Amino acid sequence: MRGRQPCEPWIPEQGLDGIGGGGGTIDEHGALQNSTPVLFVATGFQHRRARDSSTVAAAVLAFRLMIRPTPFHPRTSALNETGLWSHWAGHLAANRYQESDKFEYFAVRSAAGIFDTSPLYKYRFAGRDAERFLAGMLARDVRACPPGHAQYTTWLDDRGYVMEDGVIQHRRPDEYLLTSAEPNFGYFADRIGRLGVTIEDVSSQIGTIAVQGPRSRELLARLVPSVGETPFFGITTGQIGGIGVTVSRTGYTGDLGYEVWVEAADALTVWDILWEAADGYGVLPFGLAALYMLRIEAGLLLLAVDFDSSRYAFNDAHRSTPIELGWSWMFKGLADDDRAFIGRRALERELADRTSRWRMSGLVVDWEDYDRVYGAAGLIPPKVHAPVHEDWMIYDEAGARVGYATSFMYSPVLQRHIALGRVRPDLAKVGQRVQLEFTVDHHYEKVAANVVRLPFFNPERKTG
Repeated sequence: MRGRQPCEPWIPEQGLDGIGGGGGTIDEHGALQNSTPVLFVATGFQHRRARDSSTVAAAVLAFRLMIRPTPFHPRTSALNETGLWSHWAGHLAANRYQESDKFEYFAVRSAAGIFDTSPLYKYRFAGRDAERFLAGMLARDVRACPPGHAQYTTWLDDRGYVMEDGVIQHRRPDEYLLTSAEPNFGYFADRIGRLGVTIEDVSSQIGTIAVQGPRSRELLARLVPSVGETPFFGITTGQIGGIGVTVSRTGYTGDLGYEVWVEAADALTVWDILWEAADGYGVLPFGLAALYMLRIEAGLLLLAVDFDSSRYAFNDAHRSTPIELGWSWMFKGLADDDRAFIGRRALERELADRTSRWRMSGLVVDWEDYDRVYGAAGLIPPKVHAPVHEDWMIYDEAGARVGYATSFMYSPVLQRHIALGRVRPDLAKVGQRVQLEFTVDHHYEKVAANVVRLPFFNPERKTG
């Protein structure tokens, strides 16, 4: 058995030999057949030898659950011309379907694209105290989200640092659905206490398709007519081919868009009807590569790239408050909000004492300066649309470090190099000039950039 690198999925070869035992196979039910109950189990960089049957069974179950297909996988795999996949929350997610992810990107910006968002974790909260419970757990006031609407939200630790973000849907008077990028069932379930609320992990029970782009409303309204009247972050219900669906006007592209929620057992039928209806609309499936381009233009943050969960951060330098991430708009009514939610006191102190260390800001690179720096090295300035997700230092005009960029790309629509970056609060003002550090021909160089208001791309159709 080979070792396991951090964040690298380990997929065992077929049979127990591939796992490190004495032969045998795993049948379709995940049971060991004709095998010796000996297994090497990887734990970080160390291996331990397991001889008892319970450990073997647990390890085999872990292998089976490691990578799972989404309810739409039979269709997305048939459309994936590249065979390139990524691992997202234990699921296979298409990296890109076409030879160039720009085909998919432009489909979303000019017509419509379809994306499988099923890997998101989904939790259903129900009961007479559901609103009361969530009002104390989520930092944004969920009481301001009436039935039939959704809300972008976040939850904090008791020091006011962001644990995660997600979207909460108020589906019925006493029922909510929360999505998240990381597992959070235990975190919420352990805090229910005696309140009249239940939480259910419905992640595997629901398939979700994002239909995004300027023609998304026109397309979906053919199948679910009420979509045409659904407001931004609104929710409607209907039927596609006689199958009940929920449609939310939400997404991660910063464009006009919707997400279709359906029971997993009916997912393929809904996909087939939607795909057939999409004929003639210029629709393409799009993968993670295109999504990451779209979300940067939209100024939408990515967990583990633009911010870290406070649960996993190494230290406070890797933690962020919602104010630092640019989410102060969530708390405009905080003075009149009587909720006792987790992290409130720390949040109020930060606002009162102005102790924020930075602000998440948009940066647009000065093209003339960019051209000058590359030209001096005898190079043609690159226009690489693939996002760069790494820290690039930001300096003021005097050369002092004042922050760092977390996501960078060349925007095909805006035709500018753009970045999401953490900038010292006194410099996080629209029009402020800073210096962004690049590596040019193996040398560090600084290029001028201007602070701009997020999002970079904000068409009227998104909310209109």
